[in-house]
Amino acid sequence: MSSWTRWRGPAMARLWGFCWLLAGFWRAALACPTSCTCGASRISCSDPSPGIVAFPRLDPNSAEPENITEIFIANQKRLEIINEDDVEDYVGLKNLTIVDSGLKFVAHKAFLKNSNLQYVNFTRNKLTSLSRKHFRHLDLSELILAGNPFTCTCDIMWIKAFHESKSSPEPQDLYCLNESSKNIPLANLQIPNCGMPSASLTAPNLTVEEGKSITLSCSVAGDPVPIMYWDVGNLVSKHMNETSNTQGSLRITNISSDDSGKQISCVAENLVGEDQDSVNLTVHFAPTITFLESPTSDHHWCIPFTVKGNPKPALQWFYNGAILNESKYICTKIHVTNHTEYHGCLQLDNPTHMNNGDYTLIAKNEYGKDEKQISAHFMGWPGIDDDFSWFGFGKVKSRQGVGPASVISNDDDSASPLHHISNGSNTPSSSEGGPDAVIIGMTKIPVIENPQYFGITNSQLKPDTWPRGSPKTA
Repeated sequence: MSSWTRWRGPAMARLWGFCWLLAGFWRAALACPTSCTCGASRISCSDPSPGIVAFPRLDPNSAEPENITEIFIANQKRLEIINEDDVEDYVGLKNLTIVDSGLKFVAHKAFLKNSNLQYVNFTRNKLTSLSRKHFRHLDLSELILAGNPFTCTCDIMWIKAFHESKSSPEPQDLYCLNESSKNIPLANLQIPNCGMPSASLTAPNLTVEEGKSITLSCSVAGDPVPIMYWDVGNLVSKHMNETSNTQGSLRITNISSDDSGKQISCVAENLVGEDQDSVNLTVHFAPTITFLESPTSDHHWCIPFTVKGNPKPALQWFYNGAILNESKYICTKIHVTNHTEYHGCLQLDNPTHMNNGDYTLIAKNEYGKDEKQISAHFMGWPGIDDDFSWFGFGKVKSRQGVGPASVISNDDDSASPLHHISNGSNTPSSSEGGPDAVIIGMTKIPVIENPQYFGITNSQLKPDTWPRGSPKTA
């Protein structure tokens, strides 16, 4: 019993933590292939004994292969093949190294799902050929292939073209074996009828009105004869293509304004490489106001809007049905332009109740116009009491309770033009004044009450704080 008590509390917590740690190591060891070490983002397989015979794959139930960014394999003589599904789980893979091993074959779609792959090193393996289709969709910064027994055929001429395009400061010692089993530097390799293809796109003016149709034509050339295809990206408009040998056409119908600015490419591809010719589609269409909202306040007040149109629409604002003449205090600002879409504000600097009302935006170009209206409220009208204050025969209703009513008169015997009315006084209009009345002369004037007038402290009423020349009471 005493021993159990001794292991309770913090000591027991530390023991359980140690057990969980051991369990984690044990589980990771089970998930990692033999002859490899596995970390959170890296797999390394360099122990030749017993070695691996297949590309290392983690147990998906106990690991997260998408977090792996680097795989390093060395000294694995029995590793000969990378299959199509061997690498697909490593979607975050950036660096792949397989050196001093027995790699002979890489499936064409092996790296189809590894769009982040940037660095590939297959130095000193058993590769006799390697297709460019493995890497055509990748933006590789380095491809290191030295020390492989490549065969001098047209299939590897793309490797020469790739390295010439990269202009690496440290050229690789790449060789291939000719029919006489002689090593030929890849940089000097010349193979008849084996060259880069070319593509040529012939198209009319690609500025077209929305809803119209257009046809593009393309021709390709090369030896080996290239295949031709169209790359239209995410084109929204309906389209169809026809291809016959080295000629092809692309028909786009009922063209959408959403396709303005998109690129259309004709691509020629053969064993050595690919070439493409591209054009940008420009679509003209009438303006559309896609967004107009109530004003928001930030540094300035803003009535936000979004307008689409090509050519760029002219914008005109109306206020309560009349043209709004813009100035430095009220003006249109375009903050973001996205090809044919314009995001902006009608910016107002310190608007008041005088700016409340209906604002109408009209967008117009040569193809048409659109308009939308929004009601804007910036502030309420200044508060006016239902009981008007009157100067002379008038009544003042005070929220501050300032005491007895006052009369301003021109009596010469008064030391001050302001007299306090006491109960029973026969001062003119005192009968209507009440305890909160102010009377000036005989004229009644409506007064808008300002509560700040009654916020004067005692210290501010001291005679020494009055301005020079101010009247003083007796």
